[in-house]
Amino acid sequence: MPDQAKDAPLILWFRRDLRLDDQPMLLEAAATGRPLVAVFLLDSETEAIGAAAKGRLGLAVGSFAKALQGAGLTLVLRRGAALPALQALVAETGAKGVWWSRLYDGPSRERDTAVKSALRAAGVEPRSFAGHLLAEPWELETGQGGPYKVFTPYWNALRRREPDAALPPVKTLRAHGPVPRGDRLEDWDMARAMRRGGAVVWPRQTVGGDAARDRLEAFLDGPVEAYAGMRDRLDCDACSGLSENLTYGEIGIRRVWHAALRARDEGRAGAEKFLSELAWREFSWHLLYHFPQMDRANWRAEWDGFPWRDDNDDAEAWRRGRTGQALVDAAMREMFVTGRMHNRARMIVASYLTKHLLTHWKVGLDWFAECLTDWDPAANAMGWQWVAGSGPDAAPYFRIFNPETQAEKFDPSGLYRRRWLAEGQRDPGADALAYFDAVPRSWHLSPKDAPARPLIALAEGRERALAALRQGKA
Repeated sequence: MPDQAKDAPLILWFRRDLRLDDQPMLLEAAATGRPLVAVFLLDSETEAIGAAAKGRLGLAVGSFAKALQGAGLTLVLRRGAALPALQALVAETGAKGVWWSRLYDGPSRERDTAVKSALRAAGVEPRSFAGHLLAEPWELETGQGGPYKVFTPYWNALRRREPDAALPPVKTLRAHGPVPRGDRLEDWDMARAMRRGGAVVWPRQTVGGDAARDRLEAFLDGPVEAYAGMRDRLDCDACSGLSENLTYGEIGIRRVWHAALRARDEGRAGAEKFLSELAWREFSWHLLYHFPQMDRANWRAEWDGFPWRDDNDDAEAWRRGRTGQALVDAAMREMFVTGRMHNRARMIVASYLTKHLLTHWKVGLDWFAECLTDWDPAANAMGWQWVAGSGPDAAPYFRIFNPETQAEKFDPSGLYRRRWLAEGQRDPGADALAYFDAVPRSWHLSPKDAPARPLIALAEGRERALAALRQGKA
């Protein structure tokens, strides 16, 4: 007689773990020998993400479906609320277990907790796996107990920990048959909200596990050497570019971490700094897990009295890259054309919006969530609050970035600004012109427009921000 326990199917619910390599859930599922059903759900939580992120997720799902097919498994696509969709699959397949890789933001945790409870009550094994982070957010605690709130001690604790080695790729999987019916990815039209911008943004993405591993290898073979000194330069390509691949799980963080460790041990000068930047990603998730309101409310309650403005005309000019501050405008256009923005530029544009324009950080956070293809809810929330001053920044002063002095330091030749700004140039390049192909026609922008006039003098904006700080702290 057949072993019924061994032959009972497992449902594997994929989310932001779209890879065959270094995939704990998938490797353990393969080792059981049980028939497997792979599913990706377009549920309400996924539907709610921003236009660029949802479109990029669609590309990741399509790439992963092909990779999974090569290992013998069809990725079933279903649309609708997670629990009833999974319950329907259980009924159709006779599955005795539903497995998934953990997510750590508030809405995902609430959904997953409800799913786990209902499945367990129905006699179906729910099981969650690590895989998105080097350390689960509850695994690192301060000496007094509780979460870390400052990066440096967190980084020291993470360095003392020995993250598990990356797991080998899965080669072959046992499929349940017949394959349950599923939707067609093209019918979901996940890029619909991008409208004409998609034609500009999508060719600039590096999609899938193979491409992500190639990108990591290329970075560690060259640019990492100068990473510590050049990573903040806007006029050269000194960064890894892996943020988009990590956010969709197209490459495992342990794969990246251990490759960087090897590079450091081989004497690559910038590898230690690169490791610390990976730790910032971990720290942001550590914070969002322990402070799940961080993407909606001031992390520091004493900032609740700061007189930020809600959305306003100045913020709209900021969104459109028409503030009259060349570096700010160039960065906003880089994001609209590529779906990404250099990290140094993110700090500059966030400071300008929240300090010089006195606009609430949530306005900027929401726009980044709409426009970034490498959108990461934890990094986005921590980054905006860190720059605004309301977040986990250990600096004992009110940080205000001056876009002009930042340009002198990090774009000294003006190459970055010329690359992304067309107005005022006799012969603007392809990237600068691509912005006008991507933006909504209703913005009525043209490369022949005159350069924008500054919304506010930088000195005046700084003084206004300092006065607001005094008012908010009174």
